[in-house]
Amino acid sequence: MAEAEAKSVLGTISRGHLECPICCCRFTDPKILDCLHSFCLNCLDELNSRQQPNADEITCPVCRQTTAVPDTGLQGLPNCFFLSSLVDEFNKQERLLGDAPADTRTCEECDEGLEAVSRCLDCCKFICTKCLEAHERMKSMRHHRIIGKEQNRFDVTTIDPQKKATPQCTRHTNHEICFYCETCKTLACAKCVALDHRTAEHKYKEVADTIRSYRQDVSDILQKFNKSREEFKVTDDLLTHAKDRLRIMVARACKDIKTKEEAEIAKIRYKSRHLRDKVTQTGEERDRKFAEVQKNNRDKMKRAEQIVATVNDLMQQADDFELLDLKPKVMHNLQFQKKLKLREAQYELSFIGVKWQDVVLDTDLGEVLPEEKWQLKKEIIEIGPGDEQFECASGVACLSNGNFAVTDTTNKQLMLFTSTGMYKSSVNRKKLSDPCGVAATSGELLLVTDGKYVKVFNSRLKFIRQFAPSHDDADVDSKSDLTGIAVDKKNRIAVADSGRKLISLHHLDGSLITTISNDMIDTELTIGIRKRLIYTNYQECKLICITYTGDEVFNVNTSLDGETVRPLGVCCDNAGEIYVAVGIREAESSEMHHYSPAGVFIGRVARELRFPCGLTFTQSGDLVVADGDSVKIFQRV
Repeated sequence: MAEAEAKSVLGTISRGHLECPICCCRFTDPKILDCLHSFCLNCLDELNSRQQPNADEITCPVCRQTTAVPDTGLQGLPNCFFLSSLVDEFNKQERLLGDAPADTRTCEECDEGLEAVSRCLDCCKFICTKCLEAHERMKSMRHHRIIGKEQNRFDVTTIDPQKKATPQCTRHTNHEICFYCETCKTLACAKCVALDHRTAEHKYKEVADTIRSYRQDVSDILQKFNKSREEFKVTDDLLTHAKDRLRIMVARACKDIKTKEEAEIAKIRYKSRHLRDKVTQTGEERDRKFAEVQKNNRDKMKRAEQIVATVNDLMQQADDFELLDLKPKVMHNLQFQKKLKLREAQYELSFIGVKWQDVVLDTDLGEVLPEEKWQLKKEIIEIGPGDEQFECASGVACLSNGNFAVTDTTNKQLMLFTSTGMYKSSVNRKKLSDPCGVAATSGELLLVTDGKYVKVFNSRLKFIRQFAPSHDDADVDSKSDLTGIAVDKKNRIAVADSGRKLISLHHLDGSLITTISNDMIDTELTIGIRKRLIYTNYQECKLICITYTGDEVFNVNTSLDGETVRPLGVCCDNAGEIYVAVGIREAESSEMHHYSPAGVFIGRVARELRFPCGLTFTQSGDLVVADGDSVKIFQRV
């Protein structure tokens, strides 16, 4: 059983790493091309004869990169000694597992099938008696190192390629290679240096110094590549989300168009279909652009990963002299790092909306909005039928029927408005002592943080019940200070306690699910997609996202053009896009900023706000802002 498993493992490794991509057999006399891919010499000969016989270059069948053919032919391409050694070792291990004599080999130089009696270390082949005589007779092979049976060293496959003896110079056979000429990009012995590299333009170093510098250069390039890999991940994630958001926005726009079509009935049905097709076509064109950029970036990164993997294999398995011999090719391939520029996501293309036109006067039902722009739709200043006005509007929540509720901390009120901004009713001030945040459930309940309690009201502002998130804390009266509150789609309630520096999760009845401690907990809180808690920290100028288990997803500084901005209110739309109100120049003026679900800054939404603490979206996509002394409603245009 163990022997069968060993054979299976050897076969798997061989197929994955030791087989020529052309013949799909184990490498025989492997040669390395400029792209660092390796192939059998015979396979390259056949490939070259099929492509263009006697051509000056050969095309790699894997990556299509060309390699110049040396003057001596394909035989002059660099040998891949470490692959040869690995293939020999695998052959040996398979023979041992098959109970074959370890030294039973046939000659690899001729086709007569004679038993091999020696092995040429320079040719990396086993040879018979006749081929041994040829080696000794031919001048070009006279100095090859031959190992035979009589030396009891026939099987040399266990020799560590990293521990080979110092190679001899091919021109001066009695001299060891000890220098590397940077000018000529070649190895040299002392005699070569004295005769051929003695002029001032030749710069050479000892092998040890050169390989040390060489390895350092490779390491530096690979470290830069790691940074590029991280940038690629951020860009790729943003592109993916942009495509998802684009689909959501296209669907929303088509839904709005459908609603308008039904309102106008038959008169606008044809124009409605025409406009939907236009929106869909725009979405498809932009989706193709996103896909093209994403594919281009992924292809670049895939090619870069292949080069890096090959270089890493060489760095780990080849010896110093082989590395130096391959240095020009390796460094040439690593030049990709300088050209590795990822295309940026045109995030603004992920928005599509509709601007309506008068179907009686205009030719078309509407026009496509290619960019996301916002304008002030309505500003609410007065409260109720009298002259009373907002003092400190701090929280806002929208009900499913379009109505929205606003808390005023100074006036100690909870007020209800229609979708058009008309005042409806308010809670008796005696029922609230310090109202701050407000959130709405899918069942039309309103939840208000009021000091140390969460108070629950129905859609007509009738008080139902209250609960204290800190009821298990013995020191609740002095510590707890409830501020932000949010509800997810399953009606789980998240409450920010800035006094105790934690977020508590509750069921709808107020029972505790869990608590999450965090020193960065401040006042404002919202819930994003995939169970994400998103909150701001005014003093530290941070936008922070964590999971329901407390794991940090991102923690980013809120800044604009290098200037620090202090975050206030925060909310998310249905697609998970994050909208943050920020104070500019110590809150002298405020703006609304747009972030992706990954915490990447997208752009400005609105300006000239005062002190925006509470934000929410209506069912129709309008943005409602509790802005201190007023409530503002913004719409896309």
